[in-house]
Amino acid sequence: MLETQIKNKILTWEAISERRQQWKQEGKKVVFTNGCFDILHYGHLHYLAQAKDLGDILIVGANSQESITRLKGPNRPIQDELTRYHLLASLMFVDVVTVFAEDTPLELIKIIQPDILVKGGDWKAEQIVGSDIVLAGGGEVRSLPFVEGYSTTNIEQKIQSHRPL
Repeated sequence: MLETQIKNKILTWEAISERRQQWKQEGKKVVFTNGCFDILHYGHLHYLAQAKDLGDILIVGANSQESITRLKGPNRPIQDELTRYHLLASLMFVDVVTVFAEDTPLELIKIIQPDILVKGGDWKAEQIVGSDIVLAGGGEVRSLPFVEGYSTTNIEQKIQSHRPL
């Protein structure tokens, strides 16, 4: 039963487009964020929970394996796609997980038309991919702070140097 609930949160772009219309009619605020989410850690959990607090539906766009390899190098991703997507979908504050194979989620953002677009870090709104689309549609763009000391790269480096986490 729980496994089915998790699987049901992983949707195609087409399914999201259909549901997006329903959510709009229901007056629900849709929040979108994206990332690799290669090894889930406290920083991810904190960030995703903050993103969910901004609206009613949190959609997470996860980079495909090929996209991560292009962006992060030949040793990434560390986790396989099935694991990454199911871990994200198992989080209580994530409503939908979808995959994009491009280097950026621009085409996905065009389909979703989120009310709020969220990224982590010190990004200025105009630097966030898709911000122009969201702002033109009357939405808002937010940059949430990172939790210092938490990153997949840091975890990878600790594992490689055999230091305790």
